[in-house]
Amino acid sequence: MRTRFATAALLAAVALSLTACHPQASSGGSAAGPSSVQIIVPADPGGGWDQTGRAISSTLTGDKLVGAAPVNNVGGAGGTVGLASLANERNPYTLMVTGLVMVGAVETNSAQNRLEDTTPIARLTDEPLVVVVPKDSPYQTLKELVDAVLADGQKITITGGSAGGADHILAGLLLEAAGLDGAGITEKLNYVPNSGGGEAVSLLLGKNASAGISGVGEFAEYVTSGDLRALAVSSDAPAALIPSAPTMTSQGYDVVYTNWRGLLAPGGISAEQKQQLVDLITRMHASAAWQATLKDKGWTDAFLTGDELSTFLTANISDVQSTLKNIGLTS
Repeated sequence: MRTRFATAALLAAVALSLTACHPQASSGGSAAGPSSVQIIVPADPGGGWDQTGRAISSTLTGDKLVGAAPVNNVGGAGGTVGLASLANERNPYTLMVTGLVMVGAVETNSAQNRLEDTTPIARLTDEPLVVVVPKDSPYQTLKELVDAVLADGQKITITGGSAGGADHILAGLLLEAAGLDGAGITEKLNYVPNSGGGEAVSLLLGKNASAGISGVGEFAEYVTSGDLRALAVSSDAPAALIPSAPTMTSQGYDVVYTNWRGLLAPGGISAEQKQQLVDLITRMHASAAWQATLKDKGWTDAFLTGDELSTFLTANISDVQSTLKNIGLTS
C-alpha cells in the first residue's frame, strides 16, 4: 500500500479546538493590524524552519507590512521547546514557524503543549525531502543505501532533523517500503537527530554520518557544489533545485512524502487579533518578494488559511499518529 503524505489533499475531519490559555497583552495592534510582530523559530539556526522564519521577517519588513519582525530561535526537541515558549507568550502578535516535523515531535516526545492549543494562522509551503550521502560515499543509489541498512543495521548512521520529525519518519517509511515492520525498523535504523539543518550538514561533511535526510532547500547548495550527492527526492516529480535527483518511486520505493511549513499564533487570542494576523500573512503571500523567495528556495506554494487550514491540521495530526505507530516510533 502506497505511503503518501500529500499535504494538498484536505481530508474531512473535525476542526481544531482552540483553547483560551490566558489573557493576551497588547503589542501595538490596531484595527488595521499590528505595527510589529515577533517570530519564533523553534529550531537552531541553519535549517528549514530558520530559513522560513527569516524569509518571513525579511518580506514583512522589506515590504513595510510591519515596522519590525525580530526572529528568536528557541530550538530543541523537534520544536516542542518553541511550542512551550509560544504557550507562555503574552504578545498576541507572535508568529511561530511550524510544520510536519513538529506534528511528529509532539507525539514522540509526549509533549504537554500541542498544536491543538494554538491558533493556526497559515500553511505557507510544501517541500520534498532528499536523501544525500557524502561525495565519496560508496552508495551510488538509494537501493544500495537501503540494502546496507538492511544488512548492517546500526553500523549505518542516518542523520537529519529532530527525532520523530519528518526526516526520521521518512527513514522509517523507506525501511517499511523495503519490507521491515515496526520492530524491524527499530532494530535496524540508527538515526542521529539534530536540532538544526546546519548540524546535519556538518556531520555529513565531516564524514561522521553515512547519509542524511532533510528538505531539498537545506542540502541543495551542497549537492550543487558536489560536496554531497543526492540519491533520491521524496516527491512525485524531480525537485526544481536538484532536478537530476531521481524520485523514490522511480527507484522502486513506493513512498511519496512532503514537508509542509506554516505559522501559528498563541492560543486564546481574540478573533480580531487572529484575523489581523491572517490578513497580514495573506498580504505577505501575495507580495512579489515572497513569490520570489518561493522560487529561489524551491518551495512549493501551499498557502492555506481559515477553516480549511484547521481541517488540514486535524487530518495531518491523525495521519502522523498512525504512521508513527506503524513504523515503530511510538507505541
